[in-house]
Amino acid sequence: MASSETTEGPHVEQRGLWFEEFVEGVIYVHRPGRTVTEADNVVFSTMTMNTQPLHLDAAWSAGQPFGERLINSMLTLSTMVGLSVSQLTLGTLVANLGFSEVSFPSPMFIGDTLYAETRAIAKRLSESRTGEGVVTLEHLGRNQNDVVVARCTRVTLMRCRPEISS
Repeated sequence: MASSETTEGPHVEQRGLWFEEFVEGVIYVHRPGRTVTEADNVVFSTMTMNTQPLHLDAAWSAGQPFGERLINSMLTLSTMVGLSVSQLTLGTLVANLGFSEVSFPSPMFIGDTLYAETRAIAKRLSESRTGEGVVTLEHLGRNQNDVVVARCTRVTLMRCRPEISS
């Protein structure tokens, strides 16, 4: 279809939430999860120059306390946040303002599946940027056994709902 042609019927474009749509205290559950593979771990670790044998060397890791390679915690963090994008921030995020209180209570292993949920814990209109607001999010990641493997607090700058003029 040429770009100038139109189709009849309703159109729905996937997007995240506008600032006004975030509700403090609500937990947004992100599905499906993401099973993390050996390839994911090796590519992420080497791409980010993290040559830690705990992520890359199966023989060495077998002799360590967990007995096997661990998923790079930055991959876990990135994936946990990434799982929230299509539901919360796709096309509505202006910027990430910061991450805090990042922790990894339990490790992720090759073949584990990461599930995420996000609680909106605070929001306010921006004092310096018209049409934008600051939303504080608490991300929580669990593996397939419901064990918490990651958590963090993230402050975002979000777009407000555009005014529709007639």
